Amino acid sequence: MVEDGVTADWRARGWRRVRSAAIEDWAAAAAPVARQAVTASDVAWRCGGTWFVGLDALPNGADGAVGDVEFPWQDLGLSPVPLHPAQLSVTRAGYPRPGAEESAAAFRFRLMRDAAHLDGLLPVGPDKRRMVKEPHAWIAGLPLNAAAAGAAPLVVWEGSHLVMGAALRAAFAGCRGDLSDHDITDAYQAARRAVFETCPRVELPGRPGEAVVLHRHLVHGVAPWAEGAVAEPPGRMVAYFRPLMPSVADWLSDA
Repeated sequence: MVEDGVTADWRARGWRRVRSAAIEDWAAAAAPVARQAVTASDVAWRCGGTWFVGLDALPNGADGAVGDVEFPWQDLGLSPVPLHPAQLSVTRAGYPRPGAEESAAAFRFRLMRDAAHLDGLLPVGPDKRRMVKEPHAWIAGLPLNAAAAGAAPLVVWEGSHLVMGAALRAAFAGCRGDLSDHDITDAYQAARRAVFETCPRVELPGRPGEAVVLHRHLVHGVAPWAEGAVAEPPGRMVAYFRPLMPSVADWLSDA
């Protein structure tokens, strides 16, 4: 395993990249299974046909294994926990394009700000108020096929987990009852604006044999597909895992 020297300070940056033979073996086993899952799916691609969201699309085991190839827990620096079927996020040339499922304002934000967000904060009700309905422990992305650096890479705002964590802990201070029902929309949006002003935006293209692990409070998104970028069919494909924590209180901790 080789950790990217530039990203060695996990606490400060909120992300790390690792490379190893075990990660490459897992990606090689998962890639044909993933391609079949994407090809066989009847779920419509979003963003004008340029993004396959692929929630729970990879039929991996609860231990992360694909077939007889074990999930590379040790190389990722993660403790084994039960895993959901991985998301298969696939983008094509032209991403993003306007889609019927997205407002004009949301599309502009996707185009200009990479649809920057925290996972697990879901829009609730007709006004789409943000609440922590899915308190993820961490996010791990494992590229499954070859793609150019400009093929809609993952984007992170380095250090944003520190800004967001502090702001959200303050937003929950004194809360009683079910924390997953607490509206944090205003605090979240204000903290995200601060992130855009103070945290460096970094693009993280990847290839099979690599993986990126993100802190659960790290603001991240997907860059637009660069002109001339190419990827293997069916498009730039990454498997994402986001196991859940026992509670929102655990999610809020700075550990």
